Amino acid sequence: MPDGLPEDIDKGEVTPRQEFKARARYLNEKYDYDVNEARKIWCFGPEGTGPNLLMDCTKGVQYLNEIKDSCVAGFQWATKEGVLAEENVRGVRFDIHDVTLHADAIHRGGGQIIPTARRVLYAGMLTAKPRLFEPVYLCEVQCPEVAVGGIYGVLNRRRGHVFEEHQVTGTPMFIVKAYLPVNESFGFTADLRSNTGGQAFPQCVFDHWQVMNQDPFDDSSKIRQIINDIRKRKGLKEGIPPLDDYYDKL
Repeated sequence: MPDGLPEDIDKGEVTPRQEFKARARYLNEKYDYDVNEARKIWCFGPEGTGPNLLMDCTKGVQYLNEIKDSCVAGFQWATKEGVLAEENVRGVRFDIHDVTLHADAIHRGGGQIIPTARRVLYAGMLTAKPRLFEPVYLCEVQCPEVAVGGIYGVLNRRRGHVFEEHQVTGTPMFIVKAYLPVNESFGFTADLRSNTGGQAFPQCVFDHWQVMNQDPFDDSSKIRQIINDIRKRKGLKEGIPPLDDYYDKL
């Protein structure tokens, strides 16, 4: 998906309950989506409102409406439990370009279509260079001027990024604002106090999601270790499933 669209969905600027023509016009004007495709959004997911889209880009496929509900169910399942670590998926658009269906209606039931749709979406994710998102805190630290250097040192060690620093008018106190990955925030307060002589007072709130740019398929990367830890905690088979598990050809 283009940058900004998942956030628009989170904020309610783009929702499944909108009038579809108005929504298509908004997506066309802001994100350069094709109007005809944008009118054929089948659903949002997970939970029917999440920041992922399933779009019907087919032309003249027979019996397609019969399997729509099953495809939507498979999509909700695949976006609720993504292929890398069975975590929620974010910022992914799935386009259905072609469907080949069995002529006999008995073979087009939910029991056949739902798991098949999920496998197809998993294969699509694996071929699209998936990445992990990590949550990021907005961290605001109040301290006297002498402690500012200690704050920078702690934040740099924890992959923090300072984007604003100013003095509170009429006082000796400074406010330092920074982004801090949640994964690096454990023990942050104690570390900060010990490096500033107890003079710094942090407040952290969730701010946004950030892409971890390492390749999850590189065995030596830190992100691969994170994925393995998540899968181990959930009792899943170690390692990302290979594409051959899901990539079927007629």
